[in-house]
Amino acid sequence: MTREEAQPVVSLRHAVKKFGNFVAMGDGCIELYPGEIHALAGENGAGKSTLVKVLAGIHQPNAGEFLVDGTPVSFKTPAESKAAGISVIYQEPTLFPDLSVAENIYIGRQPTRGLGMIDHAQMRADAAELFARLEVDIDPSRPAEGLSIADQQILEIAKAISLDAKVLIMDEPTAALSGHEVERLFSIARGLRDQGAALMFISHRMEEIFGLCDRVTIMRDGRYVSTRMIAETSEPELVRDMVGRSVDQLFPKLDAEIGDVVLSVDGLTRTGVFRDVSFEVRSGEILGLAGLVGAGRSEVARAIMGVDRIDSGSIEVFGKKLRPGDTTAAIRAGLGFVPEDRRKQGLVMDISVLRNTALTLRSRLARFGIIDSRKEAQAAAEWSERLEVKTASQYEPVSSLSGGNQQKVVLAKWLATNPRILIVDEPTRGIDVGTKSEVHRLLSTLAQSGVAIIMISSELPEILGMSDRVLVMCEGVVTAELTRDEATAENVMTAATDHAKAAS
Repeated sequence: MTREEAQPVVSLRHAVKKFGNFVAMGDGCIELYPGEIHALAGENGAGKSTLVKVLAGIHQPNAGEFLVDGTPVSFKTPAESKAAGISVIYQEPTLFPDLSVAENIYIGRQPTRGLGMIDHAQMRADAAELFARLEVDIDPSRPAEGLSIADQQILEIAKAISLDAKVLIMDEPTAALSGHEVERLFSIARGLRDQGAALMFISHRMEEIFGLCDRVTIMRDGRYVSTRMIAETSEPELVRDMVGRSVDQLFPKLDAEIGDVVLSVDGLTRTGVFRDVSFEVRSGEILGLAGLVGAGRSEVARAIMGVDRIDSGSIEVFGKKLRPGDTTAAIRAGLGFVPEDRRKQGLVMDISVLRNTALTLRSRLARFGIIDSRKEAQAAAEWSERLEVKTASQYEPVSSLSGGNQQKVVLAKWLATNPRILIVDEPTRGIDVGTKSEVHRLLSTLAQSGVAIIMISSELPEILGMSDRVLVMCEGVVTAELTRDEATAENVMTAATDHAKAAS
């Protein structure tokens, strides 16, 4: 049967969702077909989450048409959506940690034997059969506590299969996964597609959309823009649809005058993590730190900033030795640090945008131990305006912001200290294309003003597009130092997988 003859499992047509006078989705449209992986793409705030919540029965649309297998539906609860065969796999699933893997899959519907007793052996056997179908090795008897995010997601997929789900929606599933875990997840997704399931995949990563999906639907500002076959489109076309303009230069690298050495790292070693790491960074320079997940890049950055201890080696800032393991001394010396995990390490999610932005300034704003709230508000407002943080109020909790705006708040917090050296770890992870371009432009502007930047990124185009020089790590060892001209994708990846040099 051709796609023209096939009937979509799910159709959402011209759906509208309002919250009071606020229109979260003005025209939501998507059709999901069996045996297909369909991407849903768009910037933060495009309406993707609202559309997913309508499909999941969390939100009820104010207008539009919603059909499952050609029949109009109106889900009042998530349970009704699940009963119709729609399952959502979230980025970080919520499990019962004290229950076993099998119990989490079958909770509330465990198989029973005589006198209504739970048949644990049958439940474990059923779970093992699900994992065999997915071609993964997870012990059904083990507690859910301690499972990796990747295995938690697979557990949720197994649960969906056990419910005879016809549609699987995967919402940013790869954000916290390693390269190996991503490929395993993709292999499972392809297998489910080949078995006739309809999958919807939400991601900001273009390489994932083009590497996994068959079709893509774009949303912008809460409205449907286009649907394209992946084989018949290109990344520039998708970017144009997503942001409403052509992003000719996703990596706006400005010319900057490279000055004197401002940071010197010599023989930095932490046993079992990294060893003999040495390099220099100059004012106005963006030094890219590349490598595969687990190469030790983030750990080196944390050691320079004084967050983690070192066993040997030295760090000099502007020619003066920096006391290891002292974050306060690092900040006073002119270092700033945007960590990889903004939610857990970069922000206090329950407090306001204002308080988060001013966290690094509290000692400067305090007098006799009391914070001048007026000066705090002024400082926060200044940096929020400079970085164009989109928020209804400075007093809103930072948890209410989109991922891109949360990242801007972390940047604002550190830029408010006027750093001379800025370390940014995965600066654009989990944010949309348009915001990525803004962050890149900001980093380039800072370098042009003389700030030295160390940029850690797992996205090779970002490393190649933004760096003046690239340092490559493999298994805790620096395996290559490349100029901008030498830093090709092939050269970086060769050094990133140079296990022989790392072992020597």
